Amino acid sequence: MSAIEETDPRYPIGRLQVPETITAEHRAAAIAAIAAMPGLLKAAVKGLDREQLETPYRDGGWTVRQTVHHIADSHINATVRLRWALTEDWPTIKIYYEKEWSELHDVTSAPIEWSLELLENLHPRWVFLLDSLTDEQWQRGVIHPESGRLSVDKLTQIYGWHSKHHVAHITRLRERKGW
Repeated sequence: MSAIEETDPRYPIGRLQVPETITAEHRAAAIAAIAAMPGLLKAAVKGLDREQLETPYRDGGWTVRQTVHHIADSHINATVRLRWALTEDWPTIKIYYEKEWSELHDVTSAPIEWSLELLENLHPRWVFLLDSLTDEQWQRGVIHPESGRLSVDKLTQIYGWHSKHHVAHITRLRERKGW
């Protein structure tokens, strides 16, 4: 059995693990993952045809198309959460229902290029802001109704992981299918 087959298809890079103490090196690695994601995602979906885009990355999972659009939806929310954290005093944020969003018509049917282009423009701006933060700003945060207090540091770790997590869903699918 290969390493690809042994990996839990829900977590191809492993489950999220946020360090208890987030260092400058952890921050830099998460920011680098966020910066790299649009190019890696574009490469991961390059040349896929309509049938391949409609293939779920795992049994019971989203299609490649839904995954690409989910990343855009998630990362738009992430940048808004960051802005709230930097401009308000620990605001309680609204959650969004990923499953329900993934079933909306634009997510199931729109061209993936729309979300790829959105991410190509969103991520550099996001990274530009993250690179400017002071030590005090890294400690600011939001209150998530389900997860509790999330500092900017922790949010950045989450989305650095998320940036690699879904790209790996697609690249592992391609490896398994031989695409």
